[in-house]
Amino acid sequence: MRTQKVAVIGAPMDLGAGRRGVDMGPSAVRAASLHARLSSLGYDVEDLGNIDVVQPEAITPKPSSARFLPEIAASCSRLARMVERAAGEGKFPIILGGDHSIAAGSIAGMAKHYRKSKRRIGVIWIDAHADMNTPATSPSGNVHGMPLASTLGLGPEELTHIGGYAPKVKPENAVLIGIRDVDEMESGNVTSSGIHAFTMREVDELGMRTVITRAVEAASRGTDGIHLSFDMDSVDPDEAPGVGTPVRGGLTYREAHLAMEMLSDTELLRSIEVVEVNPILDTANRTALLAVELIASAMGKRILQ
Repeated sequence: MRTQKVAVIGAPMDLGAGRRGVDMGPSAVRAASLHARLSSLGYDVEDLGNIDVVQPEAITPKPSSARFLPEIAASCSRLARMVERAAGEGKFPIILGGDHSIAAGSIAGMAKHYRKSKRRIGVIWIDAHADMNTPATSPSGNVHGMPLASTLGLGPEELTHIGGYAPKVKPENAVLIGIRDVDEMESGNVTSSGIHAFTMREVDELGMRTVITRAVEAASRGTDGIHLSFDMDSVDPDEAPGVGTPVRGGLTYREAHLAMEMLSDTELLRSIEVVEVNPILDTANRTALLAVELIASAMGKRILQ
């Protein structure tokens, strides 16, 4: 990957979450020297800027089980087109969130790129939450809890059919890692969907090395590569305080880096998104700095180069 061109794409989505501030995540990660870190690894980095996202203050939300759904779907469609174009030009997309609802767009873009040549991708989703709600199961109506479900074809058509078809990923090629806060009705979606799910208990019992090995086996089986969707709240809040929905008992600093290093070793990563960095809730941009470190590890940074 070291000679590859990288396309950085910002998705300052602040509509899918329940707390404000995550729209500043892309700027915080850029300010943490993402470009310089990637360049130091030998990549040719191009920043494509941010997709357009309407501000919540400009909309009067209607009572809904999927808040701001039309606006989120429109932004995700724009993101999908930008990601698809970048991948088609031979670039490695790195997408910066924004809340996790952007994944409906980034995965749609990558999936459509590979669909043109009758190929498909797998997904490894590292998160404290399953993001497998639908409007029928969500207790909050926040769409950032729905994107993995929509990627698998579950939920509102506005999200499931971005790009004109569903599902984007087969459930047997989708892997959840690090979940520890799952809604009661959402749990049924996880277990019935056919995806592979490693809770924090399984991370504890098996160790990250085994979990990543099994995750890669599943996500790569019959696919042309893997999209990594990394929610910063997967890391314990002692290490990543600047997230909107922190949950104690998350990945340690080294577990997170080991996961990224092992995924890099496979040479199967085709795109990465890092989401839910909220500078308002952070301390001295600490969470964004960690995000840049983890992206660097996923892109080939090693202790001994």
